[in-house]
Amino acid sequence: MASSRDRQRKLARAKLDRQLARRAAAAKRRRQIQAGVGAAVVLALIVVGSAWALGAFDSEPKKQAAEDTCLWTPQDATANTNLKEVGTPPTTGLPTAGTRTMTVTTNQGGPITADLDLAAAPCGAASISFLAGKSFYDNTKCHEITTEGALRCGDPSGSGIGGPTYSFYNENVPTAPEASPSASPAPAQPPAYPKGTVAMIGNPPGSNGSQFLIFFKDFNPPTPGYTVVGKVTGGLDVVEKIGALPTVDNGSGAKVKPKTDVVIQSLTVGEPNAAPAATSTPAASPSAG
Repeated sequence: MASSRDRQRKLARAKLDRQLARRAAAAKRRRQIQAGVGAAVVLALIVVGSAWALGAFDSEPKKQAAEDTCLWTPQDATANTNLKEVGTPPTTGLPTAGTRTMTVTTNQGGPITADLDLAAAPCGAASISFLAGKSFYDNTKCHEITTEGALRCGDPSGSGIGGPTYSFYNENVPTAPEASPSASPAPAQPPAYPKGTVAMIGNPPGSNGSQFLIFFKDFNPPTPGYTVVGKVTGGLDVVEKIGALPTVDNGSGAKVKPKTDVVIQSLTVGEPNAAPAATSTPAASPSAG
């Protein structure tokens, strides 16, 4: 039988073990609390640092960078000597609503006026406006009366491959006409390019610069490829008169060159107008003969 002294030693040992266990548990709780507080502090520092980096504590909020409206692709004037260096239009801050009035005076009469559609073709309108401000079109020839029924202008070289030292991609190209079942006649559809349409044309196709078409006839190709940039609002009779001029070989076998020179004496573009693009039938104006 264990002695009284042995029992006292066992009781004291058990008491010591319980004390040690309580101390260990308390220490563990302290470490957990400290770890939690430390994580909260780190998270708070991250949040504050992110807010500071984003300008939450600036006296004035940072302005968001303006997005590019148009992309102008540089063209090499040493590879194509028909290109003319006049700079590049801005890429941001371009008007994208309303219209701008383009006015063309030719040696065949005029003026011819057209509304450039800033919402549907902001880059085409921006390019024409920029070049007009540089007098790029003044005293240049409209070098073709196309077989598609349009007057082709805007190439100072008259070669068909001239323009500025930049290009831009197509926009606002009409959709191809819908095919109808063979068993039934095709429904009447408006032409992709009605008479009076102003459209961009590039070489190669889809690479636009300064050249444009003014249609004096309806044109409805199977696959439209020209950017519609505007609509004639006055002087369509002048365009029709030019379209009726005799044509001769342009030197490459195509009988599209006007026999009588058609010269743009001036081309100007007005300030943006909040009015919507014209949708009515293009108006005629008395020609100057």
